[in-house]
Amino acid sequence: MQNRLAHIAIVVKDYDEAIKFYTEKLNFTLVEDTVFSETKRWVLVAPQGSKECCLLLAKAVNDEQRSRIGNQTGGRVFLFLHTDDFQRDYQNLLDKKIKIVREPVVETWGKVAVFEDLYGNLWDLIEPKT
Repeated sequence: MQNRLAHIAIVVKDYDEAIKFYTEKLNFTLVEDTVFSETKRWVLVAPQGSKECCLLLAKAVNDEQRSRIGNQTGGRVFLFLHTDDFQRDYQNLLDKKIKIVREPVVETWGKVAVFEDLYGNLWDLIEPKT
């Protein structure tokens, strides 16, 4: 038996603004955008070339869900984006005016910086040490 994570849901305010951020700012690929109703869509985005887990953009539909937008982990880093070229991807964050929360540092396990997505969720950009 083999198990794997297929998708991670991230609560968003609006499908289209989230798609725009992830595809135009982080250079993710729009994997799927299926309309189920006037208010519900199945939207998957993933880093270019990724064959593993996708982000499921889940539009908040009530006050409880809206209260989680941008703070799904209580202020901790939520997602970890690995890169094969830290400088290229870090420069992209700067060029696209994405908020850097912690400047790059070199750890024993690799190079890392923390940034915010469009709603304030924290991400690690990591180039693992090889």
